[in-house]
Amino acid sequence: MRIGNREFDVEHHTYVMGILNVTPDSFSDGGRWNELDRALFHVETMAEEGADLVDIGGESTRPGYAAISQEEEIERVAPVIEAVRSRFDLPVSLDTYKAAVARAGIEAGADMINDIWGLKHDAEMAKVIAASGLPCCLMHNRAKADYADLMQEVASDLAQSLQIAARAGIAEDKIILDPGVGFGKTYGQNLEVLYSLEELKALGCPVLLGASRKSVVGLTLDLPVEQRLEGTLVTTVFAVLKGCSFVRVHDVKENVRAIRMTEAILGAGSGSGR
Repeated sequence: MRIGNREFDVEHHTYVMGILNVTPDSFSDGGRWNELDRALFHVETMAEEGADLVDIGGESTRPGYAAISQEEEIERVAPVIEAVRSRFDLPVSLDTYKAAVARAGIEAGADMINDIWGLKHDAEMAKVIAASGLPCCLMHNRAKADYADLMQEVASDLAQSLQIAARAGIAEDKIILDPGVGFGKTYGQNLEVLYSLEELKALGCPVLLGASRKSVVGLTLDLPVEQRLEGTLVTTVFAVLKGCSFVRVHDVKENVRAIRMTEAILGAGSGSGR
C-alpha cells in the first residue's frame, strides 16, 4: 500500500502511526501540541523515534467531547499539515469525519484520511476521498454499545463502510480498517475486540489498531492516562501477533521497540516473520 511517498508492506510488518492532537481537550495530551512550533517539535521527535507516518487531529473524539465547527477544525489542522509536509519526509494522515475538513486537509497536503465514522457520518466524505485518490482508514463506530454478536456485527458494520467506499469509487487496495477500540463499545467488548483482531482480516483490508492509552487499558490496570504505557505496549504486541498492519500510538519510541522485538521472535520461529 502506498501512502504519500512511501510503500507499506502491510502483509509482513506492523507500522507505527504517531498521534498529533492539535486540540486543547484531547483525552491524553490536549493542549500540549496545539501551537505550531510545539506541534512541529513533536513531529520531529516522533520521526526521530521511528514513526512511519503521523496522524493529525483537530477535534477531540474522547467520550463526551464537544464538537467544533468545520471552520475551526480547518483552522487548526490545515496550517499544521502544510508545515509538517514542508519540513518532514513523513506521510501525513488527517483524522476527521467531516468532508469539508477532509477537502481542506487534502488541499493542504494530507496523504490519507482517517474517518472515525467509517464514511457514515458525512455523506460527502466518500466522494471527497474518491476524488482525491488518496488512501483512507475507516473505523468502526456506533452510537450505542448494543450488540447481539459483537465481532460479527463489527465486521458487518465495516463491510457496510466498504460498500459505501466502493459505490463512491474508492479502490479497495486504498482502504485500511480500524475496529474502533474505545468507540461504541463497553469495557468487556473492547477486550473482546483486542482478542479477536485477526477476524477482521477476512474483510480483505489491512487492519489498524488504535488502543493507545485508552480506557480499556486504564480500567484493566486502574491507572490514569499518563501511566498507561505498559498496557498500551501489550495491545501493540497483540496487534503484531494478530497480523495488524498499523498501530496508532502516543509513545512512538517504546512501541517501535516492542514491535521490533515481537517481529524478531516471530521471525525466528517461522524463518520469515508472520
